Amino acid sequence: MDTAKAAAELAATHQEQFGEAPIGVFAAPGRVNLIGEHTDYAGGFVMPAAIDFATVAAVSRRMDGVASVYSVNFDKRVEFALDAVPPKGSHEWSDYPFGVLEVLRAEGIDGGLGAAAKQGGFSLSLFGDVPLGAGLSSSASIEVATMLALLAVAGVELPGPKMALLAQRAENTYVGANCGIMDQFIACCGKRDSALLLDCRSLESKLAPIPTNLSLVICNTMVKHSHAGGEYNTRRAEVEQATATLRSHRPEIALLRDATPADLEQWGHEMPLNVLKRARHIITDSLRAEAAAAALERGDLEALGQLMAEAHASYRDDFEASCPEADLMVELANQQPGLVGARLTGGGFGGCTVNLVEEQHARAFGDAVAKAYEQQTGIKPDVFQCHASDGAKKVL
Repeated sequence: MDTAKAAAELAATHQEQFGEAPIGVFAAPGRVNLIGEHTDYAGGFVMPAAIDFATVAAVSRRMDGVASVYSVNFDKRVEFALDAVPPKGSHEWSDYPFGVLEVLRAEGIDGGLGAAAKQGGFSLSLFGDVPLGAGLSSSASIEVATMLALLAVAGVELPGPKMALLAQRAENTYVGANCGIMDQFIACCGKRDSALLLDCRSLESKLAPIPTNLSLVICNTMVKHSHAGGEYNTRRAEVEQATATLRSHRPEIALLRDATPADLEQWGHEMPLNVLKRARHIITDSLRAEAAAAALERGDLEALGQLMAEAHASYRDDFEASCPEADLMVELANQQPGLVGARLTGGGFGGCTVNLVEEQHARAFGDAVAKAYEQQTGIKPDVFQCHASDGAKKVL
């Protein structure tokens, strides 16, 4: 997204919708996770990058006690009196902005936002180009862009990690999605030309530079298996079972990130095979995320590619969260010139692959993978060419 152009266009749309110029226009990016899957709820490491697809939010103050939100994408407007905002979401797109409003008010940030502010209120316009349903975190993008806008109405500034925690809380408690912290954190704290190694327990993070001659090519298998929700819950239960087994021997293991491959060697025989395999993926993928950041820091792209290959194999064989279509997509990627590394990214059971590709080969890479994938599956995939981007910011 050209955020400056999108912001100017949204400001004009906001003026048309609400009859007032915005006091500011803000942007927050989507993201792709380069390595570290399902390690977040085990307190481990992930390494996402913000991408140059984003949500922009324009906001103006009101004096009638009303909160009004307009979506350009859906061409719909939803509004409530500040003292009549529903306490929970209703499975609509508007849950994300109103969830952010409710979380901010619960934090005591109510300048112009509070239910008692009869002369307060706001008008908010949203537009995004983060592909929906592709696992690129359009929801966190909406939440963080909305948060910046509403904080501007309230006249409050918050640090990025705090905004991330509040946006996560909005998705957990208002929208009702049990997501980890990664999506909101990278939307708030991403940096151009960098991935971010995040410790999901301490929220400590550090940047890992992505060479500017590399492109992030995201290939959507267009497959989302219907059992993914149930499988996700099963995987979490298996991870908790593994943690409990290891904790019985080492009480200091609070989360699976505290365990080591040596612990599995010693006590893995006490676990059912499926539980052992899930634990092995979590423990090794968290270690791979740290190793991948170190590889980027020293410019060792060969090591990075090998780590991504190992991560995909682990996701496929130990966590059993891949699918034939995603495995084919990775296999096709590995046949193309210019590839550094490829693997399935996101929650699994379908979705997208992430591919680090030399810039000069990126377009041909995407075309070749898409053509071969369609020939072999009959499914036409979406392919997105991205670059690591900055996190949330004011644009206008």
